[in-house]
Amino acid sequence: MTILENDQIRVSVRSKGAELTSIFHKASGIEHLWQADPSVWAWHAPNLFPVVGGCLNNQLLVDGKTYPIERHGFARQSTFETTESTATHAVFSLRSSEATRVHFPYEFEFQIIYELSGPTLTVTYRVLNEDEKTVFFSVGAHPAFAVPFGPDEVYEDYYIEFEKAEPLQTHMLSAAGYFTGETRPVATDENRLPLTKHLFDQDALVFKRLRSHRAAIRSRNHDHAVTVDYPAFPYLGVWAKPGAPFVCIEPWLGCADSEGDQKPIERKEAIQHVEPGRVFNASFTITVS
Repeated sequence: MTILENDQIRVSVRSKGAELTSIFHKASGIEHLWQADPSVWAWHAPNLFPVVGGCLNNQLLVDGKTYPIERHGFARQSTFETTESTATHAVFSLRSSEATRVHFPYEFEFQIIYELSGPTLTVTYRVLNEDEKTVFFSVGAHPAFAVPFGPDEVYEDYYIEFEKAEPLQTHMLSAAGYFTGETRPVATDENRLPLTKHLFDQDALVFKRLRSHRAAIRSRNHDHAVTVDYPAFPYLGVWAKPGAPFVCIEPWLGCADSEGDQKPIERKEAIQHVEPGRVFNASFTITVS
């Protein structure tokens, strides 16, 4: 376990999946990350790579060949190497190998970089192309934040406050986790999305190309908040297991497939790419205030 710490927050990251396991706010004594109760949902904050969401037939189509791939990819199940570590900074690395080539036929290094500054944790995804051809991929975050923050509140005291007031339309998912092509409006109060136990009864809320690039989890009872800023991520998932005491705010560069015919990886919706010898970077932040 790698610990990053300053005078305001303490963060823990495990080598499996380079996954955050704790964001502890010292002044309030509040643990803000869901603690992965295996009877409810056994993850804290999985990192999604090289796909986000589900692929049709659980396959990637690359250069005319199909490769088996699980929902959200293999990074979250992989062991990362810690290549740099200081009191407030750590770099985790996953390199292509025989095991990854079974699912993703590229040569790459996937780095996840964590950096603490005051009350803010910056998370950077870096993809290094070590192949002789363009590498296509998706990448995203899935942090689950504990709600309510304290024992004297209930889930319904909380809401997600978006940066801007705008109509929210969620893109509907089938039972298998693929987009159906349908959308439905999501009720808000100005720029506030109230949290309720039934908000996610029809799976995740998936927003595409919002004008808002910030979402904060807030209570009606106090000013303490957790804010996620995601200017480089045009897609956003918001999810919880129905009735569970957490909510995920998920910046994505990629998304699930749509129902219909399978598309080659370079034609997948929201696919990213990096040319040979080049490096891809995208960052988001989590701030406790």
